[in-house]
Amino acid sequence: MHAEADDALQLYFCYLVSEKRVSAHTSANYRRDLKRFQSFCDMQGLVFWQHVLDRDVRKYIAGRHKNGIGSKTIQRELAALRSFYRFLLKTNKVESNPAQHVQAPKVSKRLPHVLDVDQMTGMLNAMPDSVLEVRDLAMFELFYSSGVRLSELVMLDRSDIDFTEGFLRVRFGKGGKQRQLPVGKKALDALKTWLVSRPDGIGEAVFVSLEGRRLSQRSVQLRLDRWGKKNGIAEHLHPHMLRHSFASHLLEASQDIRAVQELLGHSNISTTQIYTHLDFQHLAAVYDQAHPRSRKG
Repeated sequence: MHAEADDALQLYFCYLVSEKRVSAHTSANYRRDLKRFQSFCDMQGLVFWQHVLDRDVRKYIAGRHKNGIGSKTIQRELAALRSFYRFLLKTNKVESNPAQHVQAPKVSKRLPHVLDVDQMTGMLNAMPDSVLEVRDLAMFELFYSSGVRLSELVMLDRSDIDFTEGFLRVRFGKGGKQRQLPVGKKALDALKTWLVSRPDGIGEAVFVSLEGRRLSQRSVQLRLDRWGKKNGIAEHLHPHMLRHSFASHLLEASQDIRAVQELLGHSNISTTQIYTHLDFQHLAAVYDQAHPRSRKG
């Protein structure tokens, strides 16, 4: 492409950092995505950004998809292109946004993996044998009892938990949203046991190391996997699996998808509907086992 095209890219990257204040991670991704698209344009003989048409973007996206690039990556690349062309429109470098109406291939929704009720019960009924495991058990009970996200759990302060009414307040939810969540007796009891053992005079964070530092998300992930292996869970455990199990078990028992949506903090019910597929799988398995005319052969 012409040197003018390079200049426009550099101005855009400066704009991302200075005005849009995007994260270093997003900036690096967009830079890589746009440089890759620029190389594609060079191969197509497109000299200036204003020469790019909708069909060129579609051809690029089709090629990426054919090469096995995942839908989420392609969606991000399209987002980078749309953002760049909005900048070019704003600075009067182009007259239209060729990426505006180009769609990425749909992301196939994978069903989240969950533990069954017996697995969850066995894991949470195991006895802790150290102060750290008392803390860990309180974290895992809270995950399963309330369905909080990992990012929400590590940001909890003691003032966020109301033991009298039996709920916790999420102040740092996704998209900056706050919500209140009911907490079951088992989780409240585990929290009380941990707070008695928790080091004094170290701030408000609920879940801390023995040195008093608020736990990182990575620390929680490692502790959960360790706890699972110690208590007979062969597969790799991660915090989102406990959130998935909370949602699946609650929906299976209540059939109230709106309530589950509120508890999970999903802004769109389509996100919650993935758990209805899990519920159907359960029903289908029961049907196959129980119905006298269901068995093949």
